[in-house]
Amino acid sequence: MSITDFVGTWRLQSVETRKEDGSLHRQGKRKGYLIYSPEGYMGVSFMKEGRTEFASGDIRGGTVDEKIEALNGYISYSGRFEVKDDKVIHVIEVSLFPNWIGERQERFYSFEDDTLTLSTPLQLVGGMMLSSHLVWEKVRD
Repeated sequence: MSITDFVGTWRLQSVETRKEDGSLHRQGKRKGYLIYSPEGYMGVSFMKEGRTEFASGDIRGGTVDEKIEALNGYISYSGRFEVKDDKVIHVIEVSLFPNWIGERQERFYSFEDDTLTLSTPLQLVGGMMLSSHLVWEKVRD
């Protein structure tokens, strides 16, 4: 596989998250997009469906609880990407979670027709070691 196999816009279809022991960890339905460019850049954003709006309507004026809920229900990062063997590597330059900036995050991948599945290695999420399997469908419309 090469970069050209990844190029395009992908819509999130499903997320399955598993604990270290292999048991399923339920997190609710997600909605999002993943974009790979021919120049070797990528960006991903996805969120928990049904997030609560800030009562004030002010993008910076939410309460502490509103901000915590908004942050916990959203993931976004972008940067360069590389394809090596059975992995795509996201070289993170911009991220909602500042700890990821500068990281090289590996994802195992598989393609089937217009579907791309990305799987993460175990990582610390909410105090638990979790692995996620995200299924993306190529946007054709």
